Amino acid sequence: MIVLTADNANTLFTSACHAVTNFGEPVSPRGMATTEILGAHLRLTQPRRRFVDVPPLRLLNPAFAVAEALWILSGSDEDWIFQYNRALTRYADDGVLRGAYGPRMRRWNGIDQLDRTRQLLQQDPDSRQAVIQLYDPQRDTRGHRDVPCTLGYRFYLRRGRLHMHTTMRSQDLWLGFPYDIFTNTLIQELLAGWLGAELGEYHHHIDSLHLYAEHASAAAQLAHDPDPSPVMPEVSIPWNTADQVLRNTITEPRTRGLTGTWSAFAQMLASYRAWTTGDRHHARTLLADTDDELARALQRWYDHLSSLATEQGAHAS
Repeated sequence: MIVLTADNANTLFTSACHAVTNFGEPVSPRGMATTEILGAHLRLTQPRRRFVDVPPLRLLNPAFAVAEALWILSGSDEDWIFQYNRALTRYADDGVLRGAYGPRMRRWNGIDQLDRTRQLLQQDPDSRQAVIQLYDPQRDTRGHRDVPCTLGYRFYLRRGRLHMHTTMRSQDLWLGFPYDIFTNTLIQELLAGWLGAELGEYHHHIDSLHLYAEHASAAAQLAHDPDPSPVMPEVSIPWNTADQVLRNTITEPRTRGLTGTWSAFAQMLASYRAWTTGDRHHARTLLADTDDELARALQRWYDHLSSLATEQGAHAS
């Protein structure tokens, strides 16, 4: 069992990578060589410092980070998410990710668990029942490729601060954790805003925290004192317009009154769509007016993709 605390995601991520590298034990679920720690509690004291970016060893695609967060928040399981991460298609059954979190959070047998949590904490701020359940044994024991790693979220409003706890049965530290912490703390920040509360601590509880063998070398090379993750701009939205703003952010980069962070998110998604269709110049141009850390990270991601393409071309020749 490990317990790690940091005030930013970069430090928390690198500390966890070194802990698994140094203290993990080998296991091979489904024949895949893995180093694992059973029992981990990762505590982020400043959830707005949520973005993992540790170049050159671990770069994130910030467009996918944003897209996945909005995909989940909007309650979607639609296939537009594959445009931002083609690797997800390998987990789909008949083109659908059967373990998608969004429908479970927003439409669990007709229950919007996010709205219920919001109303519950408004009515009883000291409640211990603010739970969003994601794992569903009725669906998740049928042999689908995509089985949720996250069991659920819990929220506690204490002394005017909203704290969030996530429990996971399994966590791929290298590939999954950076995106999960981004999405989860964004949910936490939005809910805090709906409750008129300050942002409290984020707690990530994992049963199996692991690194696959293919990532072990890079994880071991991470610096022990990375540059800290910067503080992201505040994210807020009125509850009564949340679903419309989410839809517009996903599909409408320049219209319908998006402002602030939502406009920046929309520009990033539009930029990445342009990139995937081959319009690289337009993709970069769309980011020119979005001067924030995520936009700069997306430019670095494009540089990374261009470098990979050049290397592959050199090898092919």
